[in-house]
Amino acid sequence: MTITIHCFISGRVQGVSFRYYTYREAKRLGVTGWVRNLTDGRVEVFACGESATIAQLQQWLLRGSPAAQVDKVECQPANTLSIFTEFKIT
Repeated sequence: MTITIHCFISGRVQGVSFRYYTYREAKRLGVTGWVRNLTDGRVEVFACGESATIAQLQQWLLRGSPAAQVDKVECQPANTLSIFTEFKIT
């Protein structure tokens, strides 16, 4: 079953290639959606995929990129009619 999540990641997650590594992991898992930096220092992720691969991405977000220090990951199911064909850094 395909699901969509909307996540906010807090900690030292900007300036440490977090978006690039998230992009790379999402592509590896076959997840679509996007990742972006927020002005408050957090990173936002919107991801669509099979429930098992979304669960793997959520676990990865807890660790993040090698230089990141993830303090908190907040994810909620998202109801959307948008269909993404790839994963992007925005």
